Amino acid sequence: MNNENPVKQLQKQFPDAVGDVQERSASRMYVSIVPSKVKDIAAFMFVDLGARFIIMTGLETRAGMEILYHFSFDSLGKIVTLRTVAPMPEPTIDSIAPIIDGAEYIEREIRDLFGVEFVGHPNPVRFLLADDWPEGVYPYRKEFRGQYPFRTEEEQEELRCQILRKGTK
Repeated sequence: MNNENPVKQLQKQFPDAVGDVQERSASRMYVSIVPSKVKDIAAFMFVDLGARFIIMTGLETRAGMEILYHFSFDSLGKIVTLRTVAPMPEPTIDSIAPIIDGAEYIEREIRDLFGVEFVGHPNPVRFLLADDWPEGVYPYRKEFRGQYPFRTEEEQEELRCQILRKGTK
């Protein structure tokens, strides 16, 4: 890898897919990207630029399910986080696990906890939740009322009751 700023290289390579760039400090940058290019951009970061994949995180926002891909450029002392949003109510995004082996388990975890579907994942089975966990129930979703009402309050209460009943068996 050369010593050119990795964010500038991203902007050159993907001018229509890279959006806002926030520099939080000299060593930490956040780059917004379009969701349809996540696989290509992650491959460019990992393969072409030689970044080390650290981890992914998921965060539910009013805009949708925000997925953050954290990469380290150790020789430059920089961490670049790619930010993208998978729209609700059924968040779907391409899997980067076929390119970066280290992403396989964290994608499965985010799928279990937030309900994000990673298209093309090599092993999309449950990771954290029990096999008998109710389908469509994601323990880390906030489901803001009025923003994107996935369930009525009655449906939500019924799911809570199902979970509680399973816990007492």
